[in-house]
Amino acid sequence: MMRFPINLIATAAAAMLVMVSCGAGGTSPASSQGPAQGEAPAQGSAQGEVAPAIDSTRAALPRDSKGRVRYRPDTAMVYYDGRVNPDSTFIVISKRQLRLNVYGVVGGDTTLLAHYPVCLSRNLGPKAKSGDMRTPESQPGKPFHIKQIQDASTWKHDFGDGRGNILSYGHWFMRLATPFNGIGIHGSTNNEDRMPGRDSEGCIRLRDGDLEHLHDTYAHVGMPVTIKAEDQGDLPFETRARRGAGHRIGATPAKPAAAVASPPPAGGIERK
Repeated sequence: MMRFPINLIATAAAAMLVMVSCGAGGTSPASSQGPAQGEAPAQGSAQGEVAPAIDSTRAALPRDSKGRVRYRPDTAMVYYDGRVNPDSTFIVISKRQLRLNVYGVVGGDTTLLAHYPVCLSRNLGPKAKSGDMRTPESQPGKPFHIKQIQDASTWKHDFGDGRGNILSYGHWFMRLATPFNGIGIHGSTNNEDRMPGRDSEGCIRLRDGDLEHLHDTYAHVGMPVTIKAEDQGDLPFETRARRGAGHRIGATPAKPAAAVASPPPAGGIERK
């Protein structure tokens, strides 16, 4: 029978323990990438603040052979071009489908008006606290709503990836009324290659052209916004609300920046 030195056995055991603690992928929390989303630090925090380590739920996201999160193609579509009462319109965001759907009442029936691909938070699950890198989920019958629409065409962020302080939000920031500060719908300037997917700190990213279309066609202050969980399928009305195949939304050129764009809140947009 072969005998192994005690120190060799201890070293092997320690290595196995590290592999188990890091999960099947073998990625240590210390090696997680920093923030890739464009939200600025919270009030009182420094620009370029290091984000909390990405938790193990990210292992459930689709990855390529190099361990990078994969992003799938999707195209914004319009399903109804007719007139609709703006007061009847509302948004439903699906974490499962990575889509923002706009609904409205047409002829007495709830109808899908358009959908846009989105990029949501890098971590899965409902938001529990500021800084956990999750997108909040609304409770049944209690949607969030758009409480403010700001010109964000000059807002910048340093992602800490060597690109410096760059434009990050598209033309508009549609701030949502949620239990958490700084959550909103905005563009993906300089990050459209990560659309649709899971890469933000908690906000809802659209392609810049899609954001323009949403703003110009449907969005308004007070508009209800429901955000569904990853394991939540269609709401009872959603299957019936779809009509026809729809047609693609053409890329909308970004509008020229306003003479005086809305400044970010003092200290920037709060970290998610």
